[in-house]
Amino acid sequence: MKILLTNDDGLYGVGLRYLAEWSRQLGEVFIAAPKYEQSGRSQGIVIHEPYEVIESDAFADLGISAISVDASPADCVRFVADRMGVDFDFVFSGINNGYNLGHDIAYSGTCGAAFEANYAGIKAASFSTIRGNTKQASTYLSYVWDYITSNSIFDHCGMLNVNIPEKVGGILLTEQGKTFFRDHFIDAGENMYKADVYLTRDVNGPLDLRYDTDAVLAGYCSVTPLLTNRTDRTAIEKLSAIKTDK
Repeated sequence: MKILLTNDDGLYGVGLRYLAEWSRQLGEVFIAAPKYEQSGRSQGIVIHEPYEVIESDAFADLGISAISVDASPADCVRFVADRMGVDFDFVFSGINNGYNLGHDIAYSGTCGAAFEANYAGIKAASFSTIRGNTKQASTYLSYVWDYITSNSIFDHCGMLNVNIPEKVGGILLTEQGKTFFRDHFIDAGENMYKADVYLTRDVNGPLDLRYDTDAVLAGYCSVTPLLTNRTDRTAIEKLSAIKTDK
């Protein structure tokens, strides 16, 4: 098995190292990660300017070759797909230092890299956990991977978004939930404003375990199949009778 690793916390993000240590047991690993943190970059890419790509010995102690890419996580995948080919079995992105749940999936650079992998025809999984928990989360990677492979989940989808809580009580196959985090902008002086993130879900309120947001609050690893195609199929079906020839 050939695996490409990336993340949005940067080449020296501890979550990436834990992911690399675990991934080695699955097969050949190569790393292409951002030079600097790229959180919140979604699937953004650099178009008009050149950017630096250099070899790195950051994972030499693990026997893993790596490159540092001074661009977004999606750019890391794009560069490798173009310059090295797409003969990777999987792209794993993470382990992100912070959940990527519900609507926040759209903002996530971690998930953005996985979406980009799907664009290139490579199956992908993004891994995230609550802040400060990447080491503990890495101990559950084999548990999650066994769930994915034993249920042949990748036979039915191209991308999975995985979120690992601090205390794991099981694994649930989930749907994407709604808003989990929200920003409140506070005055930082001199016409400057800073986003102050707060949790929208009531931890002690009723939970619907169909959704990734609620599953992690209940202590489950959420495994969510995602699509890159954003076509509203329901709308297409309802509007299919509309004639376009006028």
